Amino acid sequence: MNDIQTVKVALFSAEQDRSYPIHIGKEILERVDLLLPHLLQKRVAIVTNTTVAPFYLDRLRAALEKHGILSVSIVLPDGEDHKNWQTLNLIFDALLEQRCERKTALIALGGGVIGDLTGFAAATYLRGVPFVQIPTTLLAQVDSSVGGKTGINHPLGKNMIGAFYQPRLVLTDSATLDTLPDRELRAGIAEVIKYGLIRDAHFFDWLEQNMTRLIARDADALSKAIYRSCEIKAEIVAADERESGVRSLLNLGHTFGHAIENAMGYGVWLHGEAVAAGTIMAAELSKQLKLISESDFGRIRRLFQMADLPVIAPKFSPDDYLSLMRLDKKVEEGNMHFILLKRIGEAVMSHDVPASILTETLLTCTANE
Repeated sequence: MNDIQTVKVALFSAEQDRSYPIHIGKEILERVDLLLPHLLQKRVAIVTNTTVAPFYLDRLRAALEKHGILSVSIVLPDGEDHKNWQTLNLIFDALLEQRCERKTALIALGGGVIGDLTGFAAATYLRGVPFVQIPTTLLAQVDSSVGGKTGINHPLGKNMIGAFYQPRLVLTDSATLDTLPDRELRAGIAEVIKYGLIRDAHFFDWLEQNMTRLIARDADALSKAIYRSCEIKAEIVAADERESGVRSLLNLGHTFGHAIENAMGYGVWLHGEAVAAGTIMAAELSKQLKLISESDFGRIRRLFQMADLPVIAPKFSPDDYLSLMRLDKKVEEGNMHFILLKRIGEAVMSHDVPASILTETLLTCTANE
C-alpha cells in the first residue's frame, strides 16, 4: 500500500456538497479503488494524447478492466496549439459514436491541455457529465487539474472560451513525472513558485533552499511541493470558486504570460515559461510602484533563474503587449487589472497602474532579448 496524502477542495452550496479529494502519491495510477466511489457506471471514456498514451493508457485501461469497468479511449494530438474547437469536436465525435451516456465519466489523462479540453467537454456534453482528473505533468498536478477551470483557446486570446466545471476527483501520481521532459518539469515549477509568492513566504523560503532537489526530481521534495501547492489552491478555490475575488490572485504573471503565449504563437513558449517571464514583469511593476523592495525583486528573479526559467520576455513593442493584454479575462469596462506583490507571500489586485510605469516595465523586462 503506497502512502497517499489527500487534500480536500471544500465546495458547499445550499443545494449540494460538491467537494472532492485530491489524492497525491507515488505509483497510484492503478489504484482504481480510489476512483470507484466517484464513478456512476462501469463505463468511462479516457481522453489522453499521443505523447501520454504510450506510457499510461494501457496501464489505466487494464486496471479499470480488473474492476469490471469498460473504457473508451480518445487519443488526441499533443500540444497547446491543439487546444481549440477542432480538437474539442474530436472528443464529442467519439463520445457520440460510442453512445456515451450522462453517467459515463470522462477521465482526463494528461497535462493541462488534456485536462482543460476534457473538462470543457464534460461540462457541455449532454449538458454535463462527470469527470476525473489524472494529471501527468507537474504544472497540471499543482495547478490546472484543481479548481474546475476548463476551456479552449481562441486565436485572439488564451482560455477565452470555457466553463467552471469541477472534477469529482483528482488522482495525482507523482511517478508520472519520471517520464516528463526536463523542460516540462521546469515549466511546472513556475506555478509552484507562484504559490509561495502569493500566499506563503515560508514556502518561498523552502523553495529557495530546495530548488536544486526539485530540478533533480528528488521524490520527497516534489511530493512536498505538490502537496503544499494543492493545499494553497484548494483553500483559494473553496473561498472563491468563480474568481470574483481572491481567486484572481492565482493569475500572478498570467496577464503578461498569456500575452507572451499569444504573441509567440501557442506552443512556442510553454505556459509555465510564459508565466515565469510574466511573473518577473509583475514583480518589476510591483517594484516600480514601490510595493516591493529591490531586494525582494532580486530574490524572485534568482529563484526563477535557479529553475532555469525565462526572466526576460520576448522583445515586442509595448503597444503590441498592451493590445494583447487588453484581451485578458480580468479586463473590466476596458480597464486592465493586475496582480501585484506587496511582499513575498502576499499579492493584491490593482487597476490603478499609471500608463507610463506600465510602459517602462514592458521596456525594462524585454531589454537585451
